Amino acid sequence: MTIAPATLDAVLARVDADLDNSLERLKALLRIKSISTDPAYAAECQRAAQFLVDDLTGQGFTAAARPTPGHPVVVAHDNATTGPHVLFYGHYDVQPVDPLNLWHTDPFEPVIKDDANGRKIIVGRGSSDDKGQLMTFVEACRAWKNVNGSLPVRVSLMLEGEEESGGKNLPPFMAANADELRADIALVCDTDMWDRKTPSITTMLRGLVGEEIEITCASKDLHSGMFGNAARNPNQVLAEIIASLRAPDGSVTLPGFYDDVAEVPDAVKAQWQGLGFDEKAFLAEAGLSIPAGETARSVLEQTWSRPTCEINGMIGGYTGDGFKTVIPAKASAKISFRLVSGMVPDKIRAAFRKHVQDRIPADCSVTFREHGGSPAITVPSDGIYLKQALAGLTGEWNKEAVITGSGGSIPVAGEFKTILGMDTLLIGFAHVDDQIHSPNEKYDLESFHRGIRSWVRVLAAFAA
Repeated sequence: MTIAPATLDAVLARVDADLDNSLERLKALLRIKSISTDPAYAAECQRAAQFLVDDLTGQGFTAAARPTPGHPVVVAHDNATTGPHVLFYGHYDVQPVDPLNLWHTDPFEPVIKDDANGRKIIVGRGSSDDKGQLMTFVEACRAWKNVNGSLPVRVSLMLEGEEESGGKNLPPFMAANADELRADIALVCDTDMWDRKTPSITTMLRGLVGEEIEITCASKDLHSGMFGNAARNPNQVLAEIIASLRAPDGSVTLPGFYDDVAEVPDAVKAQWQGLGFDEKAFLAEAGLSIPAGETARSVLEQTWSRPTCEINGMIGGYTGDGFKTVIPAKASAKISFRLVSGMVPDKIRAAFRKHVQDRIPADCSVTFREHGGSPAITVPSDGIYLKQALAGLTGEWNKEAVITGSGGSIPVAGEFKTILGMDTLLIGFAHVDDQIHSPNEKYDLESFHRGIRSWVRVLAAFAA
């Protein structure tokens, strides 16, 4: 169905009129110390889950805090409306607040104040990541129900309590309840806008393969004077293997590494070029000036849509104070691969291990330790839900919403695809200066207010 303009305007007006009450509800949730990684706060996590259950039940959802081996998952359904079915994901748990002495105010007593630029912000742990973002969607649902009596589309919510502590219990929960949770599209509000005035939808997330290798040569550490030249040095073997992973043009050398890598559509590349991204400034913030990846690719392509191989750590020999002339027996490295859509983590892991094994001398050995793996996700650029969501965001911000990628990995988005067979739209209203995970975390009041209005418009767009 198509939502009448007068109905949409009435719902948006309700959001504006109810903003103070929406902020009070957010403050109440922020006061709950739902630190998931610390067992001392288990009861607080349960309390946060129940807060959301009570809120959603009061709106007419069928909601419950469902048990897991860890903290509960809040699941809520509103089945009164037919048509497209969306599943919204957020998390109610937060990071620890340490170091407490760096907070300007009590991290669990939210305050509203002006920042250095005169913008109104709400300060408190979880204000941006993810309670403030989560509540933008909850408040949008409330406004629709209060004005229209029902939502414009069928809505379910799945609100996690362990995102900040690994989220290990969510995948089995999703698998066990797949039929109940499966929807037409998943929505995640845990990302940033492109800039303060430009809304964005993240449609590309890279996957990850983590590997640790240990090379053993001699049976013990050796004196470099007595054994130098004659004895194989595992540091040298490791260095040669690592050097062999990249070609002079910055590409990764593993056989078949790029076989499943597709080019980004020209229309998406053209949009990226119009974002005004400053490559020099981006690198300068890290004290660098020369891009180091594939030479024919822009920095945005390198970080959003191309796979990579990075050396995260190397250990071997004596690293203490002073000097020790030793040939070590062992050397190790931690290496990660960021994957793009189409790449299979197990295939890349196997190619890497063969690449290493082929370069190990006959009288040396290597062992491997796996450090996780997840596939990348890409939402089709011509998908109907993506187009509708972009239109809704553009209508709210009066600036064309853009499609962005992310060099990082958000496991739940991949799990929606692999477990539930669903694409995910990552629509967030945070900013890069929100200081998530740090002292004095904040969320702009404009982000909260217009985030609610944005979801009102996106839900209306889905109804069409």
